[in-house]
Amino acid sequence: MGFWQELRRRRVYRMAGFYVVGAWLLIQVADVFFPAWGLPETALRFLIVAAILCFPIALIFAWTFDITSAGIVKTEPPGDGEVFDNALKRTDYVVLAAMLAIGSVIVFGSLQKIVEEVDDAVAATEKIDNSVAVLPFVNLDTNPDTGYFSDGVTEEILHRLSSIKALHILGRTSSFAFRNSNVGPARISEILGVRYLLHGSVRRDNNFVRVTARLIDDTGYQVWSETFDRKLEGIFTIQTEIANTVARSIERQIFPLAELPAGRITTNMEAYDAYLVGRAFVNARTPGWDDKAIAAFEEAIHLDENYAPPYAGLAIALSINNPDWNAVHESVVRAAETAIELDPELAEGHAALGLILLSDADLLGDTQNELERAERSLRRALELDPSLSIAYNWLSSTLLQQGRIEESHAVQEQGLLIDPLNPVLSYNMAQRLKSYGERERAEQMLLRLTYLPEPPWMAYSGLRTLYSDTGEFDKALHWAKQYVLAQGISYQPTASAALGGRYERLGLTEDADYWADDAVARMPQPEQKFYFKAWQFQIRGDLAGIREEIGKLRTALGADLDGLLRFHAAMYAAANIYVENFTVGIDVLESAFDLESLFKVDALKTFQEFESLHLLAYAYQQVGRGDDANVLLTRLHEQLNAYVVERNMDFGLIHHLLAQNFGLRGDFDAAADALEAAIKAGWLRYIWVMNDPTWAETIADPRIARMLDDVKVELERQRAVVEQADAEHDFRAEFVAMRSALGD
Repeated sequence: MGFWQELRRRRVYRMAGFYVVGAWLLIQVADVFFPAWGLPETALRFLIVAAILCFPIALIFAWTFDITSAGIVKTEPPGDGEVFDNALKRTDYVVLAAMLAIGSVIVFGSLQKIVEEVDDAVAATEKIDNSVAVLPFVNLDTNPDTGYFSDGVTEEILHRLSSIKALHILGRTSSFAFRNSNVGPARISEILGVRYLLHGSVRRDNNFVRVTARLIDDTGYQVWSETFDRKLEGIFTIQTEIANTVARSIERQIFPLAELPAGRITTNMEAYDAYLVGRAFVNARTPGWDDKAIAAFEEAIHLDENYAPPYAGLAIALSINNPDWNAVHESVVRAAETAIELDPELAEGHAALGLILLSDADLLGDTQNELERAERSLRRALELDPSLSIAYNWLSSTLLQQGRIEESHAVQEQGLLIDPLNPVLSYNMAQRLKSYGERERAEQMLLRLTYLPEPPWMAYSGLRTLYSDTGEFDKALHWAKQYVLAQGISYQPTASAALGGRYERLGLTEDADYWADDAVARMPQPEQKFYFKAWQFQIRGDLAGIREEIGKLRTALGADLDGLLRFHAAMYAAANIYVENFTVGIDVLESAFDLESLFKVDALKTFQEFESLHLLAYAYQQVGRGDDANVLLTRLHEQLNAYVVERNMDFGLIHHLLAQNFGLRGDFDAAADALEAAIKAGWLRYIWVMNDPTWAETIADPRIARMLDDVKVELERQRAVVEQADAEHDFRAEFVAMRSALGD
């Protein structure tokens, strides 16, 4: 009898069929219920892995044993009818016990991993008494495009509740993360760490509005429910009534809320509508959001010039990443000050003023004075509305720029307590954790955002950056691809640029060129195109390519080169130093950085700034200004050493910079020690340093050369992983299809 016939006789095929069907049904059920229970996607993967690993055990069992009405017996061997004793022997029980043990280890191991994934993903905090999350009210309007109105009602109720000191109100981002989610209220309560959920619906019909609100506790029990029918002009009263009623339902000792100041309400419902449209664009940050938000706020101001919130919204919209800061500065300040004059207790007005002052500190000088004023404004904003989560981020940045590191971190923690799923706060916290060598906690904080019903793109951006900085470029590429897909209709060229950069780090130049060309083709400004292409050619040591990019930028901007932003100017200087135009590079860097005040208060904040000044020191050495180089290198070393010794920072880029600094000073033993620490922390920038002139003498040291050989081996392993993944899945085709579907 042949082998395949023997498989049939021993009923192995039947067992395989039953097993596959049973496992498939189990996985289908899990696929439905895991998301409903809030379990992450990785939990389902562990279940699939367990099913696959147990499959061979089932086949071996079918080959060796039969299940009969008399119990488990040994399968009769093929033969000519000889009598066979199929009763189990001691050895058979040992085999069965071994298979059971192996299967149990697999199953329980997978269950344990699922539990760990859930714990890591959720990281549920202990629930705070009198804590409330205000979920987005459902828009029941016949026109779905008016969803901004129901969101506006929700946010106003949230802000009103936030003014009650006895309540702990979660910020908007965390509460709104579960819009249209099939996650149950008990699970949402557990994930957010709150005792109560407020949700409801809004229906607007001409000049009338109906708001239905329900308060439920963390078991799903309905504490209170009420429907409010009013004329549209009474919408502000409805919001106050709901906030008051919820407060009394939770805490009987709370006094009623005060009436809203005159500047916070309007009788012109068109002005209110326009304000809500502007705020919706600020929150969404979709392509062109700034122009649309500004237009909406200006329309609201035009309709009611005594209505304060649109002025604050206008100031914030004009302040966020505005490349023409000098041109709009006067208008921005006037808008914020008007908001505060009309309503001195408007939190958004004080937050807007704080953001303006923070931007002034970055761009206009007089740093310390502006930072102190920014801090006062932002603290006042949070005193008025503790749920204004974005203000925590701005205040944290303000404190950080003053060198008040611990206070900055404490504000971050407080912001995440208010809004635990806020992507900006989570991203910045993950960056901080990474800098202190706490890679796993940083990873956990970002991964939990990816398990939300609608993951924010900053989660993918953060994971991409985290894995790049810890030398896991294969993982960084995976999340860079997710970042590109997450952009969707809001796709920006920086998405392709980031993907191209990760391929460049692995030496996959053909793929890097594809994504770089896509990015550059979409970049509107010549300095943006230059920044990315010049960096790419620097990594490769392509001096001809660098010279070509310098020529393109000079042709495009002419005499406007003096107006480049610092990071564009630094790249222009670096490009010139690479091609030995040392005088040009020195002049540009000395203009971009105020070397006299640079080291007074932690003025250096980024890896790129340290790199630029090391390059300046190198240029000084090349033109015979050795004393200037030594002074600059000593100052840079002091600040870097302070990060490691005084602040206990331990991540690859800090040690990388120390190695670069020691190498430029000729101390190659110290450079080797620093590089060894960098590699231990996940440094994998082999390609980065091989064509960098500031590293030329350092990498020639035998000890450092041996370490780089080991790094190269790991880099080649990751490159093979990425090449295999790309061979199995054509991401380029998926990208083209996505952009085509969106009309691009």
